Amino acid sequence: MIQGQDFIFVGLQAIDGNIGSNSVNIAREISHNNRVLYVNYPLDRLTKIRKKNNPIIQKRLDVIKGKSPELEQLSKNLWTLYPKCIVESISRLSIDWLFDKINKSNNKRFAARIQKAIDTLGFKDYIIFNDTDVFRSFYLKEILHPKLYIYYTRDNMMSMPFWAAQGVRIEPMLMAKADFIVANSAYLANIARKFNENTFDIGQGCDLTLFDKKHIQATPKDIANIQKPIIGYIGVLFTLRLDIEIIAHLAKTKPDYQVVLIGPEDENFKNSNLHSLPNVHFLGNKKTEELPSYLNCFDICINPQILNETTIGNYPRKIDEYLALGKPTVATKTIAMEMFSEHVYLAENKKEYVELIEKALNENTPEKEKAREAFAKTHTWENNVEKIYQLIQKFLSK
Repeated sequence: MIQGQDFIFVGLQAIDGNIGSNSVNIAREISHNNRVLYVNYPLDRLTKIRKKNNPIIQKRLDVIKGKSPELEQLSKNLWTLYPKCIVESISRLSIDWLFDKINKSNNKRFAARIQKAIDTLGFKDYIIFNDTDVFRSFYLKEILHPKLYIYYTRDNMMSMPFWAAQGVRIEPMLMAKADFIVANSAYLANIARKFNENTFDIGQGCDLTLFDKKHIQATPKDIANIQKPIIGYIGVLFTLRLDIEIIAHLAKTKPDYQVVLIGPEDENFKNSNLHSLPNVHFLGNKKTEELPSYLNCFDICINPQILNETTIGNYPRKIDEYLALGKPTVATKTIAMEMFSEHVYLAENKKEYVELIEKALNENTPEKEKAREAFAKTHTWENNVEKIYQLIQKFLSK
C-alpha cells in the first residue's frame, strides 16, 4: 500500500458522467489513503455548440462563466476539477504538423488549469495517471513534470473511427514516453508492449457489493412468469459488441430455452428478427440496483461478444458480476477471457454456444457455484490498485 502520495487523474470520462469508469473507481480507491485530484476533460469548441443543452456541458459552461466553482472537494482526500477553458476540436484534423501545433496549444491551456489546482491544493511530487487521454494530455509530462507518468489502456480505442486521423499516430508516441503502462487485459498489454517494454497487465477491478446473494430482493414481475431455463444477458445491446447471430441461433435451435436480454438497444437490435422470436424476451434497461435480482433468475449467463478490433481485447466486467452470484457462464473465447477458463465455458462459434450452454446446465453444482463466487471476489478495486501500488514502488525505487 502507498499512503500520503498525491495523484492527478486525467482521462476520457468525467467523474460526473453517465456511465461507469475504471479510472473513477481507481481514483476513489486510491483516495482512501492518498490525495487525489480527478481532472475532468476540458470542453472543446464543437461540443460546446452541439451539446449545449446537455446538463453536463451546461455545468462546464457555468464554470467557464464563473457561475460554478472550478475545483470541488468530493471527500476528505478527493477533489475534482472542471477546467475553466475551451480547447479546439482537432480530432479529425489530418495535417500532422498543424494538428501538433494546435494540440500543443490545447495542452498548455489544459495544463494551466491543472497547475492552478495543484497550487491551490498544495500538491507535491505528484503522480499523473492518464486513462487514454491521448490528445489533451499528450504534453502533460513535459509541462507539469510529475514524479511518475502512468498510461492506462483499457480498450482498443484506436480501432474506432474517431481516432483514425491522429490517434493511431499519437498514442504510440505517448505510450513510449510514459514511465510505465498498465492494461486491464493481456491483449491490450501485448499491443502496448510494442511501444514501451514497461507494460503490465493488472487485470480489472470490480465493485461487486451489489452482486451478493444476501442482497437479492423479490423476483421482478416482468421475469417472474418466464419459464425455465432462462439464458440471460445484461449489458448494452449494441452490434458493435454483440453477435446477433449467436443469440438467434441459440433461440431457434433451443425453442425450450428462454433468452432474456436486459439493456439498451441500438437500432440494429431494435430492427432485428430477434423481436419476432417467441422465446426471446427484451426487458429493457434497468437501474443498477435492480440488476442482481434479475441476474439471480438466470440459469445460464451469456456474453455473446462479437470479435472485432474494438472488442477482442476487452475485459468484460459483467463476467465478474455473473460469477459473483455463482452463475454458470458461457462467453466468447478471447485472449482476455483466458484468465476465466477454469470458471467460464468459452465458445468459439454459435454451435459451441449451444453445446456449452447445455453442458453448463447439466453439470452445475453448489460446489461450482461457490468456486465461481470466490474467484470473482478476488477481482476487487482494492486488489487492482494494490498491483498499481507495487509498480509505483518498483519504479520509484529506481
